[in-house]
Amino acid sequence: MLTVLPEGSPPLRPPLPPFTLETARLKVQAAEDGWNSRDAVRVAQAYTPDSIWRNRSEFIRGRDQIVAFLTRKWEGELDYRLIKELWAHSENRIAVRFAYEWHDQAGNWYRSYGNENWEFAPDGLMRWRIASINDLAIREADRLFFWPLGQRPSDHPSLSTLGL
Repeated sequence: MLTVLPEGSPPLRPPLPPFTLETARLKVQAAEDGWNSRDAVRVAQAYTPDSIWRNRSEFIRGRDQIVAFLTRKWEGELDYRLIKELWAHSENRIAVRFAYEWHDQAGNWYRSYGNENWEFAPDGLMRWRIASINDLAIREADRLFFWPLGQRPSDHPSLSTLGL
């Protein structure tokens, strides 16, 4: 199905809904890569200007609040490395599970686990994100995510392969 937007619409952000298994996996990988950049402005561009989030118990609306939230997040969650994995998809919705590792200013390590539900606009921008997240304190010796900061290498194990 071809997505046609009105003239003057902003550029498309492929892959576009309706999602297939392949395009949903591509969308999840693009989201993982963006978040691993830890560039709040870049990440916010993947969301509609009026995007609505629930992240844990925090409610966020619009790109300016997304940038502020992510900036604050990555100032406190140091050496952040994230893996996302497709859980389910439908025409314009994707569910993912994820885990990320990080440490605080005191050097205490954590692995945060969660699920996200996403809904996309026809242009491929995410308009709704609901995230539920739990943190587990871990020893540095128990870390599993060791790639250099930034995009996860393609040969790094997935959540399922790691047993997470």
